[in-house]
Amino acid sequence: MKRVYLLILIFSAVIIFGAWNISKSRTFQVFGEIVAKAETNEKIIALTFDDGPWGAKYTTQVLNILEEHDVKGTFFLNGSGIQQNMQPAIDLVNAGHQIGNHSYSHKRMMLMGLDEVREEIDSTTALIRQVGFKGEIYFRPPYGKKLFVLPYYLKSEGVKTITWNVEPEIYPEIARSSASIAEYVVKSSTPGSIILLHVLGSKNKESRDAIGPIIKGLRAKGYKFVTVSQLLKNA
Repeated sequence: MKRVYLLILIFSAVIIFGAWNISKSRTFQVFGEIVAKAETNEKIIALTFDDGPWGAKYTTQVLNILEEHDVKGTFFLNGSGIQQNMQPAIDLVNAGHQIGNHSYSHKRMMLMGLDEVREEIDSTTALIRQVGFKGEIYFRPPYGKKLFVLPYYLKSEGVKTITWNVEPEIYPEIARSSASIAEYVVKSSTPGSIILLHVLGSKNKESRDAIGPIIKGLRAKGYKFVTVSQLLKNA
């Protein structure tokens, strides 16, 4: 009997460990298409920004930086942020940037049921359309977490999951200064990279200030900046 219990315990541990690894993987999900990096030798790269919008002030600052450098980014926005800050979201669309879906509430969606997943995604998609974005809408899971139900629903709706392969902000020693963020991104990026930054909030000054140096540094290495849609189309 003890041996049976031990086998059950081992089997359960393997299942839990496997599910945990699937949930946090940037390159694998059980259903549908997931992209962390485009497969290309061309020096093209996508700047992507998560969360918000959280008001006009920081959105305007980011828009001005991107306009100054003639770069279009991809913004994965929250439905709640759009609903509370319609005009900044409209400004992003009018400036020609791509808008993606980052759920309504930014809750972890690993264990959500189908109805809740549908509401999180569909309500945000409706808001993205309401602010005028007409292109294909990709989805980025909050915290990059997904398991079974979320990918299943995305596949049923024909929606691609977009993650990333360059994320400087996860390292505290790098995230504390714009110079170290820019240096990390410039060194870590390769053809087809998808860069993740958070820039639209009051606590994101270092990442905001890093945008310009990132663009300059990668352009000096011959890179061209594109939206995620353009990245996938050219890969």
